[in-house]
Amino acid sequence: MERVRDVSELPKAHLHLHFTGSMRSTTLLELADKYGVRLPDALTSGEPPKLRATDERGWFRFQRLYDAARSCLREPEDIRRLVREAAEEDVKDGSGWLEIQVDPTSYAPRLGGLIPALEVILDAVDSASRETGLGMRVLVAANRMKHPLDARTLARLAVRYADRGIVGFGLSNDERRGMARDFDRAFEIAREGGLLAAPHGGELTGPASVRDCLDDLHASRIGHGVRAAEDPRLMKRLADRGVTCEVCPASNVALGVYEKPEDVPLRTLFEAGVPMALGADDPLLFGSRLAAQYEIARRHHDFTDAELAELARQSVRASAAPEDIKAKLLAGVDDWLTQG
Repeated sequence: MERVRDVSELPKAHLHLHFTGSMRSTTLLELADKYGVRLPDALTSGEPPKLRATDERGWFRFQRLYDAARSCLREPEDIRRLVREAAEEDVKDGSGWLEIQVDPTSYAPRLGGLIPALEVILDAVDSASRETGLGMRVLVAANRMKHPLDARTLARLAVRYADRGIVGFGLSNDERRGMARDFDRAFEIAREGGLLAAPHGGELTGPASVRDCLDDLHASRIGHGVRAAEDPRLMKRLADRGVTCEVCPASNVALGVYEKPEDVPLRTLFEAGVPMALGADDPLLFGSRLAAQYEIARRHHDFTDAELAELARQSVRASAAPEDIKAKLLAGVDDWLTQG
């Protein structure tokens, strides 16, 4: 019988983690108490909230909870704490590289403006990386619910701070709003500045959303992308081009994209040759972090340890990590697979 190895010891990269959503629930409660914020009951019960975001009402509720949590991040020390703790959690789960995703405009009003907010975030990431030993960078994400001109501003800012730890540019929020092509100029600015393009697509809407990210935004990674499994030709295109889907199984189930963990098409994508990087998305709201996503692949999709190792390799290859760090992590994956 094959030995079942500990997935928390499997070296991997984490490419889909949102900033506020990375917060520990205990930290949220402490910050809410500190600032006198009355949180919704769904954030204080100790259990992940019941969510279903496949209709606009459900997505609005999800955003309300997210906004309530974000309102508790008010001072630079709160940002530093969140980033340090996110790094600590990733290290526990075997991550050697983390690209945390943030829209700095969400924090600008409390941190003195857009540029000060971004600098606080980047300084916090630099400090957390040094303190924990985790390779850590930032992916700046525009909000598709806002005007495309706002996205262009963010793209220019992201390029300006590329030498301070920004490696990519994304597009998040409800993909049923705002056509991908409306944001093509912002992504062109980011790509010309050397940033990788990683917009969300193929989560709340179907394969067409993934195609739009490829055709209009020239994505090198897709945030989620699971709905590509409904289109064999699209899966072949992703596989042939080596475009990685940042798949978040627990999030997909929590938001009602799929009913059960076994319904998430991990096996379909994997066997079609689509590169994947498993991610936790928003652990604060979905109740599980990075290693748990690999456990879902093992428990509900019968991924062997060799297949889990290949998922980890795919996450590393798709990352913006320097080549020496990639080589170290890939060697660690081989060691994990051959240990014992």
